[in-house]
Amino acid sequence: MIGKQYYALALVAVFTGMVLSWLMRLHLGWPNLAIPGLHWISKTGAPGNLMTPELYLQLMTMHGTIMVFFVLTTAPFAAFGNFFLPIQVGAEDMPFPRFNMMSFWVTFVAFLVMIASFFVADGPTLGGWTQYAPLSAVGAVSGPGQGSGVVLWAASIGIFCIGQLLGSLNFITTTLDMRAKGMSLMRLPLTAWAWFITSCMGLTAFAVLMPACILLILDHVAGTSFFVASNLVINDQLQPHSGGSTLLWQHLFWFFGHPEVYIAIVPGMGIVSHVLIANMRRPLLSAKVMIASMGAIAFLSYMVYGHHMFVSGMNPVSALAFSFPTLIITIPATIITLLWIGSLYGSKLRINTASLFALGFISMFVSGGVSGFFLAQPSIDIMLHATYFVVGHFHLVMAVAAIFGIFSGTYFWFPKMTGKMMNETLGKLHFWLTFVGAYCIFMPFHYLGIMGNVRRYAQFVDDYLQPVLGVHKFITVAALLTGAAQLIFLYNLIHSHFWGKAAPENPWQATSLEWSIPSPPPFDNFGGKHPVVYHDPYQYGVKGSMGDYIMQDSPEPSPTGD
Repeated sequence: MIGKQYYALALVAVFTGMVLSWLMRLHLGWPNLAIPGLHWISKTGAPGNLMTPELYLQLMTMHGTIMVFFVLTTAPFAAFGNFFLPIQVGAEDMPFPRFNMMSFWVTFVAFLVMIASFFVADGPTLGGWTQYAPLSAVGAVSGPGQGSGVVLWAASIGIFCIGQLLGSLNFITTTLDMRAKGMSLMRLPLTAWAWFITSCMGLTAFAVLMPACILLILDHVAGTSFFVASNLVINDQLQPHSGGSTLLWQHLFWFFGHPEVYIAIVPGMGIVSHVLIANMRRPLLSAKVMIASMGAIAFLSYMVYGHHMFVSGMNPVSALAFSFPTLIITIPATIITLLWIGSLYGSKLRINTASLFALGFISMFVSGGVSGFFLAQPSIDIMLHATYFVVGHFHLVMAVAAIFGIFSGTYFWFPKMTGKMMNETLGKLHFWLTFVGAYCIFMPFHYLGIMGNVRRYAQFVDDYLQPVLGVHKFITVAALLTGAAQLIFLYNLIHSHFWGKAAPENPWQATSLEWSIPSPPPFDNFGGKHPVVYHDPYQYGVKGSMGDYIMQDSPEPSPTGD
């Protein structure tokens, strides 16, 4: 139930964020377009339904924040993890069920607090999802939305961190202490390993962001100076702060922020591996290398955060120190990609919607990751950092890839969650429209960045960037069409839930424990039985076995000896 609640919250959040992005794209393509109903969002920022630069930045801030926290963190980790981690390890429930329930409701409250900022007098904050100090720390004097909007933003994210910390504790304890008899760590499915590694990252990363949000609120409401330096003058007003550091916020935020990239993507890696193995009908070339690579990514993610700060004026020696591990972290990511490609080579892959989105995940991850090599070099990053090149990079590698992982998991596990099958024809139509649309939206961002198209600008009509307006119109049309394609998914999801075809007991002929029980799962997951595990989770195509696969809880001896 908690997993479904998280998924529903992420679904509401993703469509909210998508509508905000539509408004931004319409304005970038047609800066003088009056958008009907825009004044409902901001009475002061949309005179005559025309978007002001301040409103554009407010929409950008809310879009980024909602997508990163309430979609990319919530769906692949909290939603799927809550539903499937206990079943995959053979546990009846999470060890701290009240904490688990509390984690969802705390996250839900955080979402409501974030949305509430649309209804305060000066509207949401416009400081971006990074909320850089000092402008975010001095109050309303720094501009629209920088008063109560920042306080609500920081309060929302601080509350969100509490929910994630509670969830991470449950995930770690479940993985270590609640495994069924015979379920050794190396017999865990790759999805369980991905959620475990992600929860370890979340436990550390969110524990840093939460106090940072508290300090930001104190700068606003208690007159402290954690992020405000001495003798700061804004709008000809000397600020009553002294002794703080404007870069302290960046250090705290990005120490969380770069692990957050992998908190969004590592669960997708586990889901994609799980889905591909079931459809390839054979295991990965090396599950141990896959696990080690995901662990290496988690470890290195804390050592590379400084590459987000190359333009902050850091010492060139420090920049070099952060550049080196930024290049090193590409090694485990490349190993994971090669494991997927090498395992796919020569396989008779079953083509269904889940496997298509898994392949799409790999495509987006590689396409977005390649551009990261450029941004890892301080000399190049300084030129590209404030451009659309970075926007294209992180949208492909973090946002779109993670969402493809969510779609893959949804189509694969929907029969288990509901007992119904999703429509494959609609699913494949949804995939191709989304796959082509995502490339049409985000690949041109790289070209815009190389042309010097500055990000965070509300329009490009009166300067040297006017020639790129046609590209922005193309991107806007692609974004509108791709967003509309998600309505196919929404229809498929809802219609299949209520009127879909009844799912077979094991529609994918998969081997892990979640497919050994009825769909949807009974109370306490296993209906009072205690499963015993005899095999690793990916016994496919085993010569000498009675069938094409061997379930984890099957007492049938495995010819491989596991």
